[in-house]
Amino acid sequence: MPKFLDPVAGFGVTFRTMFRKPVTEQYPEHPHPVAPRFHGRHQLNRHPDGLEKCIGCELCAWACPADAIYVEGASNTEDERFSPGERYGRVYQINYLRCILCGLCIEACPTRALTMTNEYELADHTRESLIYEKKDLLAPLLPGMEEPPHPMRLGDDERDYYLGAGLGRSSGEGA
Repeated sequence: MPKFLDPVAGFGVTFRTMFRKPVTEQYPEHPHPVAPRFHGRHQLNRHPDGLEKCIGCELCAWACPADAIYVEGASNTEDERFSPGERYGRVYQINYLRCILCGLCIEACPTRALTMTNEYELADHTRESLIYEKKDLLAPLLPGMEEPPHPMRLGDDERDYYLGAGLGRSSGEGA
């Protein structure tokens, strides 16, 4: 093609699309569904009796390339038990001003305590409200769950929880 026709070819794209009907989304009233494996807001999961899955190991914070996660672990006691293991995440924060939603934190979690939901509306009016605390990240209590701290209900030790032995399976299955 001759050099003097290059601008005409570029305008061809403009003229082709200029008279098409625009695709308008009614976003706030009708949100567009996302893909099933979309990485959105984080969630800290619970065991079926309500105990937290997070053991305060801080691996998610170490894996985060944006340094958006802060975890402070503490030891469980027999009087106050928040997770089936010997530790739990006493302080858990995710700073969504820094988070790049890459998913490396959920890959690093050994207990699958941290997952990502399909929720994508994370905008807010203040910077402070974009630092999610543990209470904001914990999964809601479902029927049959009890708010921690409470004793273990699904087995005698943490191994029963991870194998699902307290849910009607024998302790040898699911390893």
